[in-house]
Amino acid sequence: MAWGCALCLALAGGALLALLVQLLRWLRADGDLTLLWAERWGKKPEHELRGKVVWVTGASSGIGEELTYQLAKLGALLAISARREDELQRVKKKCLQISNLSENDILVLRLDLTDRSTHEAATNSVLKHFGKIDVLVNNGGRSQRSLFVDTNLDVYNAIIELNYLGTISLTKYVLNHMIQRKKGKIVTVSSVMGIMGAPLATGYCASKHALQGFFNSLRTELTDYPEISVIQICPGPVQSQIIQNVFTENLAKSIENSGDQSHKMPTDRCARLTLVSVANDVKEAWISDHPYLAVCYLWQYAPTWAWWLMNRMGKRRIQNFKSGIDADASYSRKKK
Repeated sequence: MAWGCALCLALAGGALLALLVQLLRWLRADGDLTLLWAERWGKKPEHELRGKVVWVTGASSGIGEELTYQLAKLGALLAISARREDELQRVKKKCLQISNLSENDILVLRLDLTDRSTHEAATNSVLKHFGKIDVLVNNGGRSQRSLFVDTNLDVYNAIIELNYLGTISLTKYVLNHMIQRKKGKIVTVSSVMGIMGAPLATGYCASKHALQGFFNSLRTELTDYPEISVIQICPGPVQSQIIQNVFTENLAKSIENSGDQSHKMPTDRCARLTLVSVANDVKEAWISDHPYLAVCYLWQYAPTWAWWLMNRMGKRRIQNFKSGIDADASYSRKKK
């Protein structure tokens, strides 16, 4: 009997220790625990993506640009798209400098996601050049910094046209090709704002919630194609040019002061975790520091607490914005 009690105590102690270890990992985490497990124990992007044809939209800056550089170093064949062809040429030049890729391994393809009439031809151009598309990375889009009561409705129309309709339009043509091949990966850079709500980004949140709902539904329609993966990436605040290019109260106005961005997650870390997600077919990846990562968990498992917390965080976010500093500056970890 004593031996049995000792065994029970040992098992309980082991379980408690395991729980504490997980809690410590979570407190230090910059991604959800499933993603971080995949990073440590799962498939490596270096093995899974080498030689694959990857089409990245929004590749001229920010996360898309960094993804392009990391993919080039891995040896992926690249189609890179954005509206600014001169910036794409700059990105291509750097890719050639930092990798073993040749000129023909990188296709520069100017693309406006809001001009849906061009998406079929753009897809055919990539197929003509490479013969296939293994991975589509839907990264193009714009964020928002404005209060709803101050914002013209045509701004909301523009956000939905770009972030949502433009993304699913391009996906439709690429998916037709992947269905013919019976394999491929559709990767969409959503946001933690697709999981929660936040002030100053009502239209942006709406567009990302729409993407979450669309791709979660699309995944269920593709059960007959087990080798076609639908992957959603949900970053929190990341160091990028996204703030300089946000939608504001009206379409003609740009943001005057983007504030210091150094407290946010480095772009290269976000890109690396994105590629880990792609390599391991993680259906939904949360890539963020706390407190946004914590709020994602709360929103999933304890939404009443999440609403309470976001009301308080949101008030400070608005105050920061009106003061001319970055909206997220007061509660993000400072990066060394």
